[in-house]
Amino acid sequence: MFLEIKDFLSPQAVARLTALAARVNFVDGRISNPANQAKNNLQASHADPGYAESSAIVAEAFAACEAFRNFAYPRHVAPPLLARYEVGMEYGAHADTSHMRFGNELRRSDLSATVWLNPPESYDGGELVVHLGTQPVVIKGPPGSVVVYPSTQLHEVTPVRRGTRLVSITFIESMVPDEFQRTQLYDLCEVAALEGLNMRWENRIRLDAVRNNLLRLWSRN
Repeated sequence: MFLEIKDFLSPQAVARLTALAARVNFVDGRISNPANQAKNNLQASHADPGYAESSAIVAEAFAACEAFRNFAYPRHVAPPLLARYEVGMEYGAHADTSHMRFGNELRRSDLSATVWLNPPESYDGGELVVHLGTQPVVIKGPPGSVVVYPSTQLHEVTPVRRGTRLVSITFIESMVPDEFQRTQLYDLCEVAALEGLNMRWENRIRLDAVRNNLLRLWSRN
């Protein structure tokens, strides 16, 4: 299951991230995964002072977004990272590694997220393609939007043919690692949000109890 949020970042946040990207030092994206021959992009250097600010802006948006929390049940959101693709750059089909190390912490990657930062008409190519069986899902969002999708799915970034693709990416460890169970909780939450005021109060309370009890049952420490 996918989640797309159109106004995830404010226009002011997008403008600030774009300004930071114009002066942040970008390095070869393979620095974080040297063995991945499919990866050909640039990412913000962790040593650059602008990296911390850019990461904090996007991290704060994730923390403040109720729609994201209700979908992902996040336990940990990895520090978001600016990524840039120039003409000819791409990221071939791959599945994200199951666990990622951040300092001394080893975190599971249950969900991946791409935050779009520049207008889709400003570059050709650079689509995010998520492969669901034999059906590719092609996504190219407007600035400030985000797409969240399972890290388990094969996905790729098609070659950029014109312009520059600028995004922020991150990975999420969910309290509910099982995608099916997480989707059921999300659907129950959506029903409660959409129909809660039409229910008798005692039925709404029972629905909330079921949702919370399933979360207790399915969540992992």
